[in-house]
Amino acid sequence: MTTRAGTTTSEIYTLPDLRYDPAALQPVVSSKTMELHHGTHHAAYVKAANQLSEKLAAPSGSAPSDDDLSHLTRALSFNLGGHRLHSLFWESMSPSGGGSPSPELNSYVEEFFGPVVTLKARMSKTIEKLSGSGWAALVWEPVARRLIVTEIHDHQHDQIAGTTPILVIDGWEHAYYLQYAAAKAKWAEAFWDIADWTAVEARLDGLLHRS
Repeated sequence: MTTRAGTTTSEIYTLPDLRYDPAALQPVVSSKTMELHHGTHHAAYVKAANQLSEKLAAPSGSAPSDDDLSHLTRALSFNLGGHRLHSLFWESMSPSGGGSPSPELNSYVEEFFGPVVTLKARMSKTIEKLSGSGWAALVWEPVARRLIVTEIHDHQHDQIAGTTPILVIDGWEHAYYLQYAAAKAKWAEAFWDIADWTAVEARLDGLLHRS
């Protein structure tokens, strides 16, 4: 089956290439963790999202039943959410990351959170207190035009409608367990040594100019 762009539905979603070598984020993220996380876990979400999209796009004569449709859409939400959040996660980190936001980004952070250390602490605490699997996300809320820190369960639950994540920390065990075992708090603290504030600012700037 082809889409309006002329590609098959199995090609809708693709695993993005990393912008850096899998070993480039060491010691915060080991090359083994990166290879498994990107090449196995993220790749699995991409594969499942494509398979589910193909099933949902079946010709009307073979359309899924109502029960199957409900299952397929829930599964697509989970896997597509995993794909999108992981794609952002890779871009939330950089070998040259860490440090402090630029004065422009820092002014936005201070407007809604106070000193940047408060933002870091809030997101780190979100990871530490996760019940099960999920993410900490810094999102832009376009109605109030403000930044919010929120928790995302799994890949899709409890997201605030209409918001756009601009920075995420993965709190799933596969993101940290090989190195940090059960110490999620240590992983969240270490993340800030590789956080890519330049990319965060670029995403926020794009949203500000779009809204």
